[in-house]
Amino acid sequence: MNEKSLAQAKKIVELEARLASELEKFKSEAEKAITEAEAIAVVYQADAEAAQVQAREEAETAQTRAHLVGELAKCQSRRETLEEIHARGFELTEEIIKAKKLEVDAGALASDDDDDDDESKSGSKSGEKLDGEDTAPEENQEP
Repeated sequence: MNEKSLAQAKKIVELEARLASELEKFKSEAEKAITEAEAIAVVYQADAEAAQVQAREEAETAQTRAHLVGELAKCQSRRETLEEIHARGFELTEEIIKAKKLEVDAGALASDDDDDDDESKSGSKSGEKLDGEDTAPEENQEP
């Protein structure tokens, strides 16, 4: 019976050792999985923050562009109004020249394309002269 007890005790010790080895193996695998999960979480967190920054910048850019497009529309409207008044006989050459220059500047700011910027800087898009040669009558006329 003593031998049987010793054999069982030896088997128990062997099983406990094997279980302890398996337990260490599983703990090691669990720690490795936790480390990998934390690394993935850090990457996803960084990506999410970068996406938020990009979205915020895009919103600001869109808002700025909308403002500049509104300013361009105001400049165009002012120039057209001045040209209409001039067509009725009032001398507004200087005001028209200033309005055209403001319109060109606003158009350059509102433009996204480099080609449009170059074109806007060289003169108005319709080919009109900024010096007022083609729009200025010689004398002031009042209706």
